[in-house]
Order: sequence, then structure tokens, then C-alpha cells
Amino acid sequence: MQPVFRFAPSPNGHLHLGHAFSALLNARMAEETGGRFLLRIEDIDTIRCTDKLVADCLEDLAWLGLAWEEPVLRQSTQFARYRAAADDLVAYGLAFPCFCTRGDIRQAAGDTPPHDPDGAILYPGTCRPLSPEVAAARIRAGEAHALRLDSRAAIARLAHPLRWQETGEGALRDIPADPAIWGDVVLIRKDIPASYHLAVVLDDALQGVTQVVRGRDLHAATAIHRLLQAILGLPAPVYHHHALILDEEGRKLSKSALSTPLRQLRAEGMTAMEIRRRLGFA
Repeated sequence: MQPVFRFAPSPNGHLHLGHAFSALLNARMAEETGGRFLLRIEDIDTIRCTDKLVADCLEDLAWLGLAWEEPVLRQSTQFARYRAAADDLVAYGLAFPCFCTRGDIRQAAGDTPPHDPDGAILYPGTCRPLSPEVAAARIRAGEAHALRLDSRAAIARLAHPLRWQETGEGALRDIPADPAIWGDVVLIRKDIPASYHLAVVLDDALQGVTQVVRGRDLHAATAIHRLLQAILGLPAPVYHHHALILDEEGRKLSKSALSTPLRQLRAEGMTAMEIRRRLGFA
């Protein structure tokens, strides 16, 4: 089977050196294995991910010398597919409507609540016991709601413990997956008709991705992705979680931390070859 790699940025800001490293690593691994290199635009947040930022992203990647297969998949065109998958999980008894606000969750969770790997308070299950009839009535009344995975029910459906194959530290290893640490994750958000976790597993399957190469900050997320793949009957890629590019203070580069964009480095006179050399790809 020909390996299939993908780079999947979220253009809610401009790309920085961390994005460049991940994109270049995906492209190099695809070339070394005779694989395909795809680009996916993860723009489910259609307010922050503007067409201008998408265009700038494509321009930055082309400037780095990257080439990818066309057409480029944009997640903003796939909302109906995400919703259909989430509705199927509701029908299977594996997802439920949640009407809680963030304030409701904080209040219900108590003074010392457990947190998920991203640092968010674990959902305390407030709406999980609601009957379908009560939930439907509240939806008809116009109450804003998300759809959440019933993680306990989903885990109970598994025939075998979950694992994933990982090459991020060299040799191929089997990693045990513990999706319970994520609790009842959101599948469809109140404000956005999808969530990262649901969209990424559906799109990796749709595009035939066999190798997911991404930063170590997403290592823990693989557990919930494996659970969604299992209950939706999707194939499991091989994962490779690479080291992160850090700033001078040892923090990972990020748009929220206002890390220097590639476009600014380019405007300051840095060439694409210098970027490649700095990141170890020249």
C-alpha cells in the first residue's frame, strides 16, 4: 500500500516555524517512502479562518518549495458529513445533546475538578441522563446545544483495548490508548458545526491517510481519535508525533503566543532555503 501523508494547518492565523517544520517533515517522509503528500485546510472555525488567511497559508507553503496534490480539502465544505456521523452516534446511543454553558460545567464540577490533557475541566455528565424526549423538547424550544460523545458507553462497546502504532521515537511501537482521560468530548460545537476530534478522524479516513505526522502536543489526543475510529469503523493510521519547535524561553511556538510568522521572516529578508536549513531540511 502506498503511504499517504497529510499536512493539515488551521489558518486562524499565519504559519510559523513550527508549521514549517511539520509540513517539511511530512513532505520529506512522503518522498522517502514513495508516498503521497496531501494538504488539508482545517477551517471549521469559519469566522477566524478567513479566505485571506487560507490564501496566505498556501502562498507560504509554496514559498517553502512544497508541492501537494490537488484538490485541497477544506473542512468548511464538509459540515454535512460531520453532522451525519455525529447523528449516527446519537442514534447508536453513543452521543447526546449537551445544553451546558462553560459556567454550568465549572459550577457542576466542584472545587477541585479533574481536567483533560488540554487542561479543560472534564465534563461532569450533567446532560448525559436526559431522556431523548426531554432533550428533543429543549432543542425544539431553541436551546443552544452541543453534541457530546458518551465516552463510557463508547468504551464499553469496544471488543479489545485500544492501542495505536507510533514511530515518533524511532522504532515502531504499540502505545496503549486511554480515551477515558478525555471524558465526554464535544463532537459538534454550539458555535461551530463540528469539532477538531470528529473532523480529523473522518477526514483522515476519507483521504486514505495512512501516516499521521504531527507535533507531540497532540500525542494525548490520539487516544480519543482511536476511540472515534473504533466506534465509527474507520481505519487507524500509523502515528508519528515529532518534537516541537520552541522559542527562546522554551515555549512551543503558537499563534496565540504571537510567534513570529513565516511571512514576517520572509519580509525581513530570510530565504526559504535559510528556513529549511534552520529546521534541518537542507
